[in-house]
Order: sequence, then C-alpha cells, then structure tokens
Amino acid sequence: MRKGQNPAKFVKDVARPERITVALLNYIPFLSGFYAETLDVLKVSLESMRKDAGLPFDLMVFDNGSCPEVRDFLVQEKEEGRIQYLILSEKNMGKGGAWNVMLTGAPGEIIAYTDSDVLFSPNWLKRSVEILETFPNVGMVTARPFRTPPEFYESTLKWARDNATLDEGQFIPWETFLEFNLSLGQTEEENKKVYAETRDWRITYRPAKSPQGERSDREPAEGAQSKGVVAFAGASHWQFTAYKSTLQQFLPFDMDKPMGQVRQLDKRMNDAGLLRLMVSDPLAMNMSNTLGYLRGELKDSGKVKSKKKKGFARRMLDLAPIKKALLAVYNKIFSWYYS
Repeated sequence: MRKGQNPAKFVKDVARPERITVALLNYIPFLSGFYAETLDVLKVSLESMRKDAGLPFDLMVFDNGSCPEVRDFLVQEKEEGRIQYLILSEKNMGKGGAWNVMLTGAPGEIIAYTDSDVLFSPNWLKRSVEILETFPNVGMVTARPFRTPPEFYESTLKWARDNATLDEGQFIPWETFLEFNLSLGQTEEENKKVYAETRDWRITYRPAKSPQGERSDREPAEGAQSKGVVAFAGASHWQFTAYKSTLQQFLPFDMDKPMGQVRQLDKRMNDAGLLRLMVSDPLAMNMSNTLGYLRGELKDSGKVKSKKKKGFARRMLDLAPIKKALLAVYNKIFSWYYS
C-alpha cells in the first residue's frame, strides 16, 4: 500500500538536453601492452573536446567493457558533472552493438560521434555543424580533411557537379596529409607516392535564399548564401557529426566482429545518396594508442630509418615462423581474457 505522495509529482520543470549530443565510444580492457597509455589518451581527448567546441553540447560516453580503473575514472567524471550520460556495458558489444545503443539513445537532435582517441581543435563542433546545416541532404561531416576511398563519396561528387562549385586538386597540404597517415602507422616514403597520385575534391556551396517569410528547421549558417561554405568530399566513421534522424535510417548494425566492419556506415550513406563531407582544415586528429603525437614523436616514427644491425635475439624474434607463433599465442591469451 502506498504511503504519501511521490515528491516528483510536485516538480514543475525538468532539465532539457542540449540540441547536440557528443557521443564517445571507449574500450580499454587493461592498462598494459598496447593499452598502456590509452587512459591518458582518453583524458586528453575529453579535455580537448570540451575546451572550445564552439557550440554547447551534452556528453554521452558508452564504455564497451573496460577495466575497473577506466570505469572508476568515468564514474568520477560523471559524478563531477563532466559527463551527462554514462553507459557502462558489462561486455564488449563491438562497435556495431555500441552504435545501436548510442545512436538510438542520444537525446540530441544532432549527434557528434567520436572514437576515444581523437584530439580536437577549437571550433571543431561549430565548423562541423555549419556544414551540416548549410548543405542539403547531408549524411555525415568529419572534422578533418583527409583522403578517403572514392567509392564512398560517389554520391557527393554527383550532387556537387550539378549544385555547387566543384574543384579537383592538391588542396590538403602535404604536412596535413602526412600527419594523419603517420598516425595510422604508415611511413613517410610510402605516402609520398600516394599523395602525388591522388587528389582532393573541394566543394563550395551557396544555398539559395528561402522565400520571404518561409522558415526551415534546418536553416543554413549565417552568411552562407553570400560567401558560400567550403567542404571537402569524404568523411569517416571514426569521427562524424550527423542528424540523429538521418542515422536512424541505418540502424540496427549487425556486425559479427568488434572491429573491421565499420565502413558499413560509410557505404550505406553513399548508397542512399547522402552527402559525406569534411571540414576544410584539420580540427580533429587521431592519437591512436599513445600520446606520441603530443610528444612530437609522430614525424620521426614515419621516417624510413637506416637499418642497424640487430642482435641475435631480435633477429630470432623477427623470423616469420617464430613471429607468427608468438603473435598467435598473444591473440589467444587476449581472446581468453577479453572476448
């Protein structure tokens, strides 16, 4: 039998979520080996995201079965008001499973998704939303220009040829191009050939003025009609900003592996005829699993170094049969503990 009245009945107002939800996916199963610095990487990512995004947002974090130290850190961030929505998954659901929860549950009209190893620059969110709100039929906007597979932005180029100013050329500076690709473990030498043989597609769009008195819920950014807004063709699943209503079209994701199938979103958006765009300057950077980028180690890591004579033990470890066997053991141990 109920005793008294629920005090919540007398609450007159409830908090409203921000229009934009930044949704971060995190997975740190332990703090050694490959993951030794990843908690520090996560902390840097969160700090850079909040520093000067250019627009207000609520932060949602989905933790995909991390170790206790990481979960404790995230709970503390939530208790101190730096995370508005925190979801702690008992097990690793994979990226697709996490996306099904995050992209459905985020309360904002706009969702800015990010992996947990992204370093943001000032106004990253403002610039992304400017493109999202100016161009029509946008699927996703990534806060950095880089060269992505052309088959994933064919629909973008088709639209741009008929509705905007489309230019082809070397618009991404070599240093910006190289910086990102080095973070993926590539070398400077191999990227010289790629840079010389590929091009960028720059799109300048000046939206037509709406009829007087007519107002759209997705009005172009201020000044877009006069000077136009510039974006590059391409985008990526590691960081993007999109309308939640658009993302709903592609849910649920059924991925049978934790990684490696995330380009499903890139392909589906292109197949649906949606625009996949990037801002014109680097406002997001992949740190990967270390803080080496901030320590200035990235440039040196990508150079082809002169070969030094290796010791006997090192040469033995590099022998193909031994290397294959040891890596197989490592993968098996990882699977036992964290699958």
